[in-house]
Amino acid sequence: MDTFLTCTMLFLMLLACVNLFVGVSNDAVNFLSSALGSRTARYNVVLGVAAAGVLLGCTFSSGMMEIARSGIFNPQLFTFWDVMLIFFAVMLTDVLLLDTFNSLGLPTSTTVSIVFELLGAAVISAAYKLWVSSGSLAGLGAYINNEKAFTIITAILVSVAIAFTFGAVIQWLIRVIFSFKYQKVYRFLGGIYSGLCITAIFYFLIMKGAKGASFMTPELLSFLDSNTSTILWSCFIGVSAVFQLLIWFFNFNALRVVILAGTFALAFAFAGNDLVNFVGVPLAAMQSVDIAAAAKAANEALTPQTLYMGALKESVRTPTIYLVLSGLIMVLTLWFSPKAKRVVQTAINLSASERSDKEQFGATTGGRVMVRSALSAKKILNQLLPDSVLRGIDSRFEKPRLKKGEIALPFDEVRASVNLVLASILIAVATSMKLPLSTTYVTFMVAMGSSLADGAWDRETAVYRISGVMAVISGWFLTGFTAFILAGIAVLLCIWFGPWFMVLGGILVIIRLFKSNFFPKKEKVIETEGIEPGMAREELRLKLNHAIANNLDDTVSIFSTAMTNFLAEDYEELKKTRLRAQGLLDKISYMRSQYYLMFVRGEGPSKDYDARNYYYRTFSNMKDVAQDLRNTLSQMEDHLANSHSVFKGVLRSNLLQALNELTGLEHTLSKYVEAGEISDDILLRLSDTNLEEVNKFQIVLMKQIEEHQMPLHRSELYLSILQLYREIVNRYTVIVLLQRELNFVLSDPDRDNGAPEYAVEQK
Repeated sequence: MDTFLTCTMLFLMLLACVNLFVGVSNDAVNFLSSALGSRTARYNVVLGVAAAGVLLGCTFSSGMMEIARSGIFNPQLFTFWDVMLIFFAVMLTDVLLLDTFNSLGLPTSTTVSIVFELLGAAVISAAYKLWVSSGSLAGLGAYINNEKAFTIITAILVSVAIAFTFGAVIQWLIRVIFSFKYQKVYRFLGGIYSGLCITAIFYFLIMKGAKGASFMTPELLSFLDSNTSTILWSCFIGVSAVFQLLIWFFNFNALRVVILAGTFALAFAFAGNDLVNFVGVPLAAMQSVDIAAAAKAANEALTPQTLYMGALKESVRTPTIYLVLSGLIMVLTLWFSPKAKRVVQTAINLSASERSDKEQFGATTGGRVMVRSALSAKKILNQLLPDSVLRGIDSRFEKPRLKKGEIALPFDEVRASVNLVLASILIAVATSMKLPLSTTYVTFMVAMGSSLADGAWDRETAVYRISGVMAVISGWFLTGFTAFILAGIAVLLCIWFGPWFMVLGGILVIIRLFKSNFFPKKEKVIETEGIEPGMAREELRLKLNHAIANNLDDTVSIFSTAMTNFLAEDYEELKKTRLRAQGLLDKISYMRSQYYLMFVRGEGPSKDYDARNYYYRTFSNMKDVAQDLRNTLSQMEDHLANSHSVFKGVLRSNLLQALNELTGLEHTLSKYVEAGEISDDILLRLSDTNLEEVNKFQIVLMKQIEEHQMPLHRSELYLSILQLYREIVNRYTVIVLLQRELNFVLSDPDRDNGAPEYAVEQK
């Protein structure tokens, strides 16, 4: 048993290292998104600053480790074997849960996961002990540290409302002072504002957060307490004066210093508060082993099942070496984890002011109701306040117009500074109170509150952004519920099957993590045929010709494969083909949406505008075909799913003949489309001949309905297939005509070089 416990301890330490990796991959959003979203510095610079904050902040985390030992359950009522099973189940669940959220690209709370995992494992373990010993669950509450657990959970939930409210109010006040055109006000108040931010960071991070540091002495803490006012006033006056002089004489960007300092501070606060989430449980297990070894030496009769762990309630200072090693793993994760970048992008997308691309989240009923309610409340407020006040406030929120081709930042440096400073202050306060506050909740909700106050969620984006926030928050609550249930199940399996389950579970977790992080699934990348928003007209024309030929070929290929699968009654292959049709529709829809970016980011003479206009019209026709293709294949799929009979005899022969003729038409059109040249006679002869054949096939169907009483659903499906045939021929005929017209326009030397007025209207 001693050998097995030693192996368990080693495995828990391995899981701690893995947990640091997957945990930091998720929580990197907490301190990276503001600096990266405002593009204050290069990615490597931001990572370097954050890494320094994480490494130093780990040494301030010692006092938080008590949460894992006795913050959730009362260890004096659990044996050594009980707590080792609890710790093992918690780590097993935590690693899998966080890795799953990372793979989905959703920021979740490592604090919530570890707290509810400890709670779930402790509750189920205690319930099992009571049920086996007495057949009753009476007295279960005594096993849980109810007061501390309630305080922790309440603080986590309340932090959501506090962070959002403070983020919205403070950002609104700061924006009223500085406005979006903040350069003028910044010349006079930039030094004071920056000095205030730096002083606030220093106070809450160092003065308040220093109490839990592993290297702090009582003498140094006493000195800081007795000289707090002097230190803070000296810091504020000195920093403000230096920054203001640099702004006046050297046009110095003090906000950049504030943002980098805030990134450091937030990474520092994150490491100090959240390190317990990653290594607190393994360190508590290691201390449990030491306690058991000492007790065994004093009394050899004690066994893991008879030794109770009341010693875990004693305050123990974590050795600094473990904290520093944990910090090094966290730093390496920041640099090398691709999942960290994905989670960061989610937070940036939800708080970004730019809306020139597709929103990451769709609309929901809840989001729509909230937006409509907010608009109604705004109308009432507008009626209560004087017009002069409303105009004055609105003028502070007028955003500067972008130059042609300029790409808007997700948010500016003023908002980034508020996000970082406010979040680091709230987290540092919680750390000083030894509350494992959710840094994810705080930073995310501060960013969402400041986005709302800053007008980033306007009427064009509010529904999608609010729906996204609701999706993320729902994921948080799902985290707590899932963590409790899974940890409870895991500890129950450990109790029932003992070492066998622990060994098997450990192996499966390692395989899952290795596969997820080193052999991830390839992400679906939408091919854009090399078409970019700022592309010149001639290059755009050539790329467009190539895209048309490719999409026509894909359309006919999917149609042909689907017909073969359908007539062979191969349901599984037809489902795969329908997914190909959906992928083609997604690709064409995405490429059509680039039309908006072409006008936002593009620039040039009228011929460039003509090329973009024809681009939109061409892809609109191709999108209509792709939609009809997807819908028809869905109809075929339903037909087979319902076990209806497929077409036989002359109807089957006609469909196969139509398919052969469509394939021939596709080869002919693709050749001319790629070259960009086709005559009217050839084009009309091709389309008319094919459509005449389809009309004949439809007449045959009418006779079949009359003679054989064909069911309605079979008739409608047959007509849908013929209509899809017509749609492909007609739409791509129009596309070729548009292509010829574009070639003519671009070759016209009399076209003026100024951007036409209609181009502005189309935007």
